Amino acid sequence: MSLMRSPRLLGKGLADLAKFPWPPIPRNRVPQAFPRLISSKGPPTFCRSFCVSSKQAASSSMAVTVNLTPGRRSLWDEPVAIAVHGLAPAQRVTLRASLGDEKGEFFRSSARYEADAGGQLDLARAPSLGGSYSGVEPMGLFWSMKPDKPYWRLVKRDVQTPFLVDLEVYEGHDPQPTQRLAQVVHERSFLGPGVKRIPVREGNLRATLFLPPGSGPFPGIIDIFGAGGGLFEYRASLLAGHGFAVLALAYYAYEDLPKDMKELHLEYFEEAVQYLKNHSQVKGPGVGLLGFSKGGDLCLSMASHLKDITATVTINGSVANVGSVLHYKGVTIPPLKSDPKRIKMTEDGFADIVDALKNPLEEPNRKSLIPIEKAESCFMFLVGLDDHNWKSEFYASEAAKLLEAHGKKKPEIICYPATGHYIEPPYFPVCPVSFHALVGTNVIWGGEVRAHSMAQIDAWKQLQAFFHKHLGSDLITHPPKL
Repeated sequence: MSLMRSPRLLGKGLADLAKFPWPPIPRNRVPQAFPRLISSKGPPTFCRSFCVSSKQAASSSMAVTVNLTPGRRSLWDEPVAIAVHGLAPAQRVTLRASLGDEKGEFFRSSARYEADAGGQLDLARAPSLGGSYSGVEPMGLFWSMKPDKPYWRLVKRDVQTPFLVDLEVYEGHDPQPTQRLAQVVHERSFLGPGVKRIPVREGNLRATLFLPPGSGPFPGIIDIFGAGGGLFEYRASLLAGHGFAVLALAYYAYEDLPKDMKELHLEYFEEAVQYLKNHSQVKGPGVGLLGFSKGGDLCLSMASHLKDITATVTINGSVANVGSVLHYKGVTIPPLKSDPKRIKMTEDGFADIVDALKNPLEEPNRKSLIPIEKAESCFMFLVGLDDHNWKSEFYASEAAKLLEAHGKKKPEIICYPATGHYIEPPYFPVCPVSFHALVGTNVIWGGEVRAHSMAQIDAWKQLQAFFHKHLGSDLITHPPKL
């Protein structure tokens, strides 16, 4: 196994500024919680990088501006260069970031900085002196966000609209600063330029297909999430921006699909494979599978029983069928049993379920073991070494042993220290605790914030490189290692 690798309101009052005929700002360009704040400060100005400044009335000093590169809009998985100009030499400031999700819950972060001798602040070079994170972290304001509502996970439900991130600069290092110097609203999108979103309601399938710009054909991937149910599109939409045709697949608790996942039929997933394989914009001859958590063991079952699977990536998945009875052509695969007595409760009252599942290598549990040795696919296992949902490292290791014992190609296993269960695309805030649909209570997922965030960035690059390599893409990638 390889180890992972403002304005400053001087001279005029707010009442005077309010009388000035500023042009209106479109309501869809600012978070609902901030329209008055932004409109009272005057119009945004645009340059190559996006800047919004706080003009100093009756003052000859330079305005404070926030510059974002590549601009006021970017994709969620794209890094943003943040710089503050117009500060005094060695001036102390606090930067804040906030984001409202589609259910009205807010995520926030803050960090304390000091300008250089020229009054400039570049987050790519200057260290945070404290707050939500410390040290040189150019994207720290994004990945270190925490929810106002405890144990709330950030999820993008409608990929056709961006998240709006409000970035603010405040005077000083007071824990509750009040003098705002500058502000900018940054759009973080999930649909890249030219990416097509196509709802799929063919046969039994309930899914969404994302196609990259261009004529194609493209490498095809089926994207499957975990035991929460529903249809999640954000990972698929972002992957499509990197040259893949991606089918985001729901399998229960969505539209007319079963309300629960007590019983699943592999024929449904086989239908998805054939749909994608036969699509005119998919390169073939086979397709790829990407599965997280429960979606991971579903992908292993698909690769083991179905044809036309070329490459499979699991993110903290299991080597045994978990949580539901799985049927295929008259064969029934039972779920791996669990022992509730093995669940531990933390001092904060959360469930730690990492030991709850029984060992799939021991009888009678072997009936749930996925016959991965039958697969013709190449495999990659992305593993969080601090996963508290189940023993992901053990499952990946045992899968590798089964494959090699049967003369199959050795899988790639990448293990990330201090990384928990929810390995998301880059810059999603870490989710250490949230509600588990099957357990029925809040459980701990594991992970240390910075290490987990860095793992998300690397895992995103690693899985893309793997799919490009094994699905015959013309793209050549050289992913960096942590």
